[in-house]
Order: sequence, then C-alpha cells, then structure tokens
Amino acid sequence: MLPCTGRIDESLLLKAFENGADGVMVIGCLEGDCHYVSGNIRARARVKRVYGILDTIRIGPDRIRMFNLSAGEGSKFAEYTNEFVEQIRKLGPSPINVVRAKQGSAVTREEAT
Repeated sequence: MLPCTGRIDESLLLKAFENGADGVMVIGCLEGDCHYVSGNIRARARVKRVYGILDTIRIGPDRIRMFNLSAGEGSKFAEYTNEFVEQIRKLGPSPINVVRAKQGSAVTREEAT
C-alpha cells in the first residue's frame, strides 16, 4: 500500500508486469487536490516514462493507464475500470505471459520424455 500515487516508482510499475499483470491501472487524486501537494503529478510523469519503456521492450504502452478521480466518483471508477479491462482483453495476454506459457509448455513436453 502507498499513501500517495506520488510514491509509485517506475520499477514498481514494471514489476507488476514481471509478476504477470496483463495491464496496470494507477488511480490518483484529482489534479490540484492531492494531499501530498503534487504527488499525482509526479505519478503521471512516472507513468508516462513507463509508457516509453513498455513501447521500447515491445509490451506496449496501452497496457498501463493513469486516471485521476475523487473518492466520490465510484461510478466513474467502475466505468474506467470496465473500459480498461476490455482494452486489455482485446490486447490479449502480455507478451511476457505468452513467452512464459510457451516455456512452460516446452518444459512440460521435455519432462514427459
């Protein structure tokens, strides 16, 4: 748990993909309404850097999104979440998970012989 999205580091976001996530959503306070002054602005900059990294390593920048919401916007949260989940379903599994699945199949075949 983090007290503020401003504490999210690029490595933490990338670790989610390494650990098997097909997509990552970052939800921060409304801009200008952060308890930690500019935490959500720092988080947005870090998420943008991760877009570039994901593009470079061919996982794809569409697998990470940042939203700014207030605590009273539950219906918007649900809407954004449903849209993002649908986007990830269309993209399919992360390339990391595809490779792992192939490696697992290869290991299973080797173990069977």
